[in-house]
Amino acid sequence: MKFIKRSIFGLLLFAVVGLWWSTQRADIPYETLEQRYSSPASKYMELKSGDVIHFRDQGVEDKPVLVLIHGYSASLHTWESWVEILKDDYRIVSLDLPGHGLTRQVSLESVSIPSFVSVIDEVATKLGIETFTIVGSSMGGATAWAYALDYSERLDGLVLVGASGWPREEEEQEPSFVLRMLSNPVIRPLIKNMDVTSVYRSGLEASFVDKSLVTDEMVDRYFSLARAPGHRDSLLKLRTDASERLIATPELVSGILVPTLVLHGENDNLVPIEGGRKFFQYIPNAERKFYPNVGHIPQEEIPEKSAQDLRDFVNEIQMSLSVETPTN
Repeated sequence: MKFIKRSIFGLLLFAVVGLWWSTQRADIPYETLEQRYSSPASKYMELKSGDVIHFRDQGVEDKPVLVLIHGYSASLHTWESWVEILKDDYRIVSLDLPGHGLTRQVSLESVSIPSFVSVIDEVATKLGIETFTIVGSSMGGATAWAYALDYSERLDGLVLVGASGWPREEEEQEPSFVLRMLSNPVIRPLIKNMDVTSVYRSGLEASFVDKSLVTDEMVDRYFSLARAPGHRDSLLKLRTDASERLIATPELVSGILVPTLVLHGENDNLVPIEGGRKFFQYIPNAERKFYPNVGHIPQEEIPEKSAQDLRDFVNEIQMSLSVETPTN
């Protein structure tokens, strides 16, 4: 009887280990990812941290500058429609934050909102950009408004696209089972390399009202770029370490004094529209464009409309600047 029990236990253990092993997905070398996802516009810049930032500097050099910052687990690819629409009228810099896209990070120290702010400033400085309008989507929006607090003198404007930062009620409650598992130092290494393609697909589908925009190619790009060396550790750190986040409060965001445009989908399932309303309410003299039947990523779901709203905002800023500093 003991032999039978041991045999059954051994078979079950073998099956569990086999199932776990079949779900593991190895890192993908940067060189392979660059062949798949770089473009003729791709450039690379080594920072003082040792990170090598992937970026694109497109458009017209002597036009007003836009710096575009993507969201959590995304990449500069999210801005491609906007770049195509706006490139004849602006100089447009988009970049992959550390832990994302094709950027090569050297350590987890680069992965936090304050570090992202420093990265953006270093990139802009090395490119010789004196002032610009910063545009941030989701977590990139949180990075953008944090930048506006620290470097307002460098900004012509601030654009928040489904920007995160306000605490949600469920985040104030006990952490979910998944977060507890991811935070466990024993369990975390066992699950971080699992195939989560289905998780990426469901997350992307939740980001759009029009689910047809979520293609197999998009899902594969998100998950493949997350498998760059070190990126899964970075994404887990951002997801589980509350100290890496910047929490918005009325007192904090009321200190943002640069012209601000809030763009937000009314059907945003990831960052509810209430967050956009709060930014509009508490940032002095902010403007807003809220989109019915649009989700978390308006730059991809309604690129023409959202790009036009951005264009109108930036042109208004440029007109006011020309009035303030008339030429002789």
